[in-house]
Amino acid sequence: MDDHRLSYHIRLSELNGILVSGVLHPSKSTYCLALQKKKHAIKLSREEVLALMTTKYFKSRCPATLEDFVWWSGLNINDCKMGIQLLGDQLHLEKWKGQSFYLFDGFRTRGFRKGFGLLLPPFDEYLIGYKSRHIGLASEFTHFAHSKNGIFYPIIAQDGIICGNWKPYKNKLLEVTFFEKEMDIDLDNRWSLYCKQRISGELMKFIV
Repeated sequence: MDDHRLSYHIRLSELNGILVSGVLHPSKSTYCLALQKKKHAIKLSREEVLALMTTKYFKSRCPATLEDFVWWSGLNINDCKMGIQLLGDQLHLEKWKGQSFYLFDGFRTRGFRKGFGLLLPPFDEYLIGYKSRHIGLASEFTHFAHSKNGIFYPIIAQDGIICGNWKPYKNKLLEVTFFEKEMDIDLDNRWSLYCKQRISGELMKFIV
């Protein structure tokens, strides 16, 4: 069986619920039997499922808009509205720059650390989890963060705003490109952490 035919059977097995993603590997896709990861099913009503899904989304990504929830969940807008209604007073609505955001009171913050840079990987939830990406990413720079066919690139966030791209370079160096102009951002600690995690991942493949 060649690689192409094997890939076809793997995808078919995933669609049929036989295989699911396995342990994380730095450079390869791994798979395992769904039965090895599947927990005992809990019977929930439709309303309970909607409430649970709504809770999981907004607890992990609030503040977020109704449109963000529709985008992330794949549900229709009526189901998403019902999920928000089912949470009642747990979710609070706030206005910011003409948009309505939902959030849990317990997830409020006092702001963010100024001058703080982050190296975000491709397909990070900071962009994937929201439809309203223009809040952190200027529309004229969208093509630097992701392509039209849904391919996302490694990005740099400074004070919550996406301002550049990064990638590992040869000799274990960090290569950065900013959208508008060179910026003085301290990324050394983030790069060191990335290198340590990558080395740990490389060692794991010899242990597994």
